[in-house]
This record gives sequence, C-alpha cells and structure tokens, in this order.
Amino acid sequence: MSESDGNTAVTEERSGTPETVVVTGGTGRIGPTVVRTLHEAGYRVVNVSRSGGDTEADADLRADMVDAGETYGAFATADADAVVHLGMLSTPDHDPGHVVFESNVMSTYNVLQAAEALDVDTVVLASSLSAFGASFEPEPIRVSDLPLDEAHPVTPSNPYGMGKHVLEVTADGFALRADGPRTISSLRFPWMPTDEQMRETFARAERTPAALREAGHFETARNTLFSYLARSDAAELVRSAVEAEFEGHERFFAAAADTSMDVPTAELVDELYPGVEPGKSFEGHEALISTEKAERMLGWEPEKSWR
Repeated sequence: MSESDGNTAVTEERSGTPETVVVTGGTGRIGPTVVRTLHEAGYRVVNVSRSGGDTEADADLRADMVDAGETYGAFATADADAVVHLGMLSTPDHDPGHVVFESNVMSTYNVLQAAEALDVDTVVLASSLSAFGASFEPEPIRVSDLPLDEAHPVTPSNPYGMGKHVLEVTADGFALRADGPRTISSLRFPWMPTDEQMRETFARAERTPAALREAGHFETARNTLFSYLARSDAAELVRSAVEAEFEGHERFFAAAADTSMDVPTAELVDELYPGVEPGKSFEGHEALISTEKAERMLGWEPEKSWR
C-alpha cells in the first residue's frame, strides 16, 4: 500500500471505558514499558504471553501466538480493539533457525487472521532493522543510500531477518483483504537498551571504530548503522501506531536521533561505508537511519539520547 501523505494521526482525549489493547509478549524485553505507556495513556491493556507473569496490565492471559486457536481465543477473551504483537523470539542466537522463522512468521499470520475474524481494526507488529538485512548477517551490510529509509531494498539472509521480512510481506497481504485490519504498522526496531545498558555500553566506553574492533563489537555495530533506541521512545512509537489513522500497511524505521559513536557521522560514512553517496550532509552525530516517515505519518520523534 502507498503512503498516506499528510495523514498524521491525532491523539484524542478519551472518556468512559478505555479501548482495549492486547499486547502479546507484554513480559518480554520492551513489553513492560509498552504496557505501562499504553496504560498511562488511558487504555485498558491485556497482556498475552506464553509464560504469563506479573505485569502492569489490567489483565493477563496465557497463550502461544504460534497456535492459531490460542491466538483467536485470547483475543476474543480480551475483547480486543487493537493488538500490539511483540511476542516473538527477539534474537536467532538460542534456537534452531526454523523455530526462529516460525516464531516471527506464523505468529504474525495467526495474529492478523484472528484480528480479521474478530473485526480488530488496528494491529502493530514488532518488525526489526534485521528485515532490511542488518544485524545477525554474516557479511557486511549492503547499503546503497544513506540515511537509510523505508524505500531502500531489503536483503536479509538469516532466519531472523528473513522472518521479519516475511512478517511484513504477510501484513501487505492482509492489508489487501476486504475484511483485514484497517491499519497495520510494522515497526523496524533497532537494539533497544535499558538506561543502564546505555550507560555501560555507550557512556562508559570509548566509542570509536578502533575501540569497537578491539572489543569485538565492530561488525555488529557497523551492520546496524550504529543505531539504538531508548525503550521509552519505542513505547511511545507503539502508542502512536495504535492511534494511527492511515489505511493499509506501512513500514516505519525507528532509531534515536544520534548514533552510538563518539566519531562524527560524516567521518563514519567516509570510512566505513565506501561507495555510498550520502543523500544529505550529516551534522554532528546525526543518525544514519531516517525516521522522517514516522514523524510525518505518526507524529512521532525520538527524544532520548545516551549523550
């Protein structure tokens, strides 16, 4: 589906009983922050996860999104008005490839199918920078234009990245259906550290290419364009997507406004991404990932920096 230019979502005051948002994986890495943010915004929030557990949600249900029946049953029980699907494996490091792929692809199909059957109009999907072909790839990142935006070709080859890409293609298909969810957002998240992780990883360590090579983190950092996103900003992006008013399926890159490096961005491009002709002049430590689309269509901008 094409972008809906100028159709920025507007947050409206809600009164009476809040709308219900189901958050799958509300006990995961960013799940608790998302649950809290939506709850504070006035929504009734239902956490649906395999493990259950204590959350700040108004209700907790135990279900596995890879199981179509459990997915349908959980959403029907929750009486969902919107779904935020975070309940997928977050890395490919600890499970066989087919399990990682299934977690991303089949869970998303089941979530979208249940949303269609139950007339849920809004679905927000946790995609990843990996859908582009970034983190977890064995070879250097294939990038032809900077800053990176949603129009760039995707080239994932590992089970996690391919799963995220297929997740997005699946959403394209459901957006074409007459009875599919009206608004589907795929949020391409980078690494989302806690505040303490930002202090330990960025503020308390030298952030130069030479230092990263010595520490053994260079390839991963380069392949993710030295990007990151504070969890509070990620949760606000989710809220903005829940409140979006465009029709169809849209992909959105998400990242902090700056890189994780001490070196100016223009120098990083010259040294580490040879052959790439920047589409703009980078100032200071400006991010290599564009979030202009999220700002224009969702009214969202990242606020937090490790600096």
